[in-house]
Amino acid sequence: MRTVPATEKTVRRSALVASAVLLSTALTAPAALAAPKPTTSPSAAPPARMSVVGGERLGRPGTQVNLAAGVPVLPKELSARSWIVADAESGDVLAAHNAHWRLAPASTLKMLFADTLLPKWPRTTTHRVEPSDLADVGAGSSMVGVKEDETYSVHDLWLGVFLRSGNDAVHVLSAMNGGVEKTVEEMNEHAEELQALDTHAVSPDGYDAPGQVSSAYDLTLIARSGLQKKDFREYSSTVRAQFPGETKKNKKGKRVRGSFEIQNTNRLLSGDYDVPVYQGIAGVKNGNTTNAGATFTGVAERDGKVLLVTVMNPRKKESNEVYKETARLFDWGFAAAGKVEPVGELVPPRSVAQATAAPGPSASPGEAGGTGAGSKPVASAHTGGGADGMGVALGVAGGVVVLLVGGAFLVNRRWPLPDLVRRRPRP
Repeated sequence: MRTVPATEKTVRRSALVASAVLLSTALTAPAALAAPKPTTSPSAAPPARMSVVGGERLGRPGTQVNLAAGVPVLPKELSARSWIVADAESGDVLAAHNAHWRLAPASTLKMLFADTLLPKWPRTTTHRVEPSDLADVGAGSSMVGVKEDETYSVHDLWLGVFLRSGNDAVHVLSAMNGGVEKTVEEMNEHAEELQALDTHAVSPDGYDAPGQVSSAYDLTLIARSGLQKKDFREYSSTVRAQFPGETKKNKKGKRVRGSFEIQNTNRLLSGDYDVPVYQGIAGVKNGNTTNAGATFTGVAERDGKVLLVTVMNPRKKESNEVYKETARLFDWGFAAAGKVEPVGELVPPRSVAQATAAPGPSASPGEAGGTGAGSKPVASAHTGGGADGMGVALGVAGGVVVLLVGGAFLVNRRWPLPDLVRRRPRP
């Protein structure tokens, strides 16, 4: 396979961002409202035409990958309806299969819930649970064990959301946020801001509901956004924790409140009888419902490379199949990274894409705690592959429009993944 020059990579990536800006604007027009309605009961075949956010090839049905000399062959035993492998830092999509197919997301939708609500309260904030907080939790929901008339910290509740996928914890946090309806509205607004345009939330917890959909591409975008938050990284990588129990009288008649252990249901993180802990795994979120089947988005690091993999609804119904297929795709991604030419890109949030498309010869440095960069001619543009998150500039239409890939969003792209998790060997 030929080596792609740095300038050619720059042009390709910047052109993708440029198209994302234009497409984002187009999708906000009234005509976009006439798009086909999503379905929670998809047919055996994906739609012939899907969204092209992130690149035209990502809108095609079937597997998209640029195989060439030196690029490893994709795993053969993949049965998922949809999957994607992406570089978490550069945003390159290394390979994908029906990336924009709108499917039921199950509890992976909790990533959007968390990314939307996490900044709202300090972790020490406490809340006494009212009966109304739990009134609308769906029958058969996964629960962490939240009890009425007990007080919990926000930290406790987020552990319940991430580790046990507790719908009870989700509904309590939603009540603190003004209710389920308001929370779902904010989640959909945030999805639009992230350009996760395949996603429509109906419930805050991912519980099956008509019209509730997402895609492998969107879930990966959402995870990438969430992982830039320290608390999100911490909660999604926690293997086990103590959760407050119910207040009861002991043998001496004194009211005491104990705790019990909860463990993360992400089997690549906690392991299972037929799934070993994946080397370098550091989150993110799993899910399983009747409509969605099994879904999972994971992030892992190896040799300085950070990858995101999303797998949705494997047709093969063996135990823990979603984790097994995810592990195979991680293995492929780490072997292919640096060798395979991308088939698309994870786009930045809409506000970043629009802000960095400002007219003029240069753009302002990023403000997210990193070092931004001014405009440079294409011939000498930085590739943006380092930890500094320096911007990449591309002159469009004779230099009238300048796109800085690496503003307030991507400037923090090298996240400090939890050391104790990322370096654990397979047991």
